[in-house]
Amino acid sequence: MNAIIVSALLGVIMMFSGIFTGNNKTIRTIAVFGMVLLLAANLLDINGYPFFKIETYGMLLFSKYGLLFNSVIIFCTLLLLLLSGQAIEKVGCYVAEYHALIFFILAGISILCSYNNLLMLFLGVEIMSIPLYILTGSEKKNLRGNEASLKYFLMGSFSTGIMLMGIALLYGASGSFDLLKVNETIFGGGISFLSITGIMFLMISMAFKVSAAPFHFWTPDVYDGAPTVFTSFMATIVKAGGFIAFVFLFVGKQTSAIYGVDWKLVFSLLIFATLLVGNITAVYQLSVKRMLSYSSIAQAGFMLFALFGMNDTGKEGLLLYTAAYSLATIGAFAVLIKVKDISYEGFNGLGRTQPVLAATNTVFMLSLSGIPLTAGFLAKYYMLLSAVQTGSYMWLVIAAVVFAAVSVYYYFKVIQAMYFKPGNAETEPVSAGFKWLLIIVSALIILLGIFPQILIGWMYF
Repeated sequence: MNAIIVSALLGVIMMFSGIFTGNNKTIRTIAVFGMVLLLAANLLDINGYPFFKIETYGMLLFSKYGLLFNSVIIFCTLLLLLLSGQAIEKVGCYVAEYHALIFFILAGISILCSYNNLLMLFLGVEIMSIPLYILTGSEKKNLRGNEASLKYFLMGSFSTGIMLMGIALLYGASGSFDLLKVNETIFGGGISFLSITGIMFLMISMAFKVSAAPFHFWTPDVYDGAPTVFTSFMATIVKAGGFIAFVFLFVGKQTSAIYGVDWKLVFSLLIFATLLVGNITAVYQLSVKRMLSYSSIAQAGFMLFALFGMNDTGKEGLLLYTAAYSLATIGAFAVLIKVKDISYEGFNGLGRTQPVLAATNTVFMLSLSGIPLTAGFLAKYYMLLSAVQTGSYMWLVIAAVVFAAVSVYYYFKVIQAMYFKPGNAETEPVSAGFKWLLIIVSALIILLGIFPQILIGWMYF
């Protein structure tokens, strides 16, 4: 409850800060300190020190896993503000409002990390999504950004309608919005047409939110059209929020059959399609930003293994994957913002002109590829292990390994450009503080790649 209330209050504070000061540096400082306060409040909640004791009547259930997941999300958002906070100032004149929207999005994600009722799922998704439509089109003079914002709004509204229909059908089948009662009524007393249709509608809607194929079609254009700093936020923090909601929604359902077909078959097809579309299309991109957009679809395919396995290994893997993927992607986008040309050619010779940026970006690309000694490798390992432990659909694990090998190709193209292509990459001015932050993020990725229990162990204390 701490994170929900505090993030909402901080959002209001950020709105008013824009009235009392026009200094962007002051606004950025307030946002950073607010994010630190939010992280501290959530960590205190994990350790049994809630600031607010509000009766939720079972609509919210604050589990340690959900709160820990939320802590990872808040910490990654803090790093995003520290690395790319200045880029937010260049988007438009409403810097305080942009930060306020980020805090409101975190309030929605905090609800998704703790919901126990389908109505709270709807509220969390909408609180998370509506500010994103504004942030996507925040660069008013960019026609591609305006197009991306409109496309995101229309597609998001359509998926919300599908979600509401699914919730209504599940209510009709069970007579309750409570997740536990829905599961008990539907899967304890037999599956009906209403429940099957309702669950499928919810799955389609949530697949849209996490950009899983074949519901990914909005992702490349929206990510490419949005300001890069907000693309980084959407591809990491928002995607992670969608996945935790997805996992909580389908707990226990994967063992039930739809007219004799196991849920694992549904998820296996979803995973395979997502890995196929994300990796193959990323290979043919000429822009690094668009490549990262398509690769985020491929990364979603690996994160879906948590739903396929639905075991402790999958839950641990999703937590580690969220941290590894978010850290690497936020770092990669931070470097991308500094490079003036976002094509592959724009990175030519970066190892000579900006060795620190090139070295840290190499770590980010290695982690996204899943190379050993990085957090990305162990994250993928945990996901595949959760699937192996189910004892079925081994073809899916083999396919995932093949697609992981394919991803090495387009990630290593960036490394090749930085070190082995002639040229002198042009960058924006880079401060010493920015370089040190990149080094810290790289060190965290390597640290988690060697000692994953630093993060996962928190689940059991």
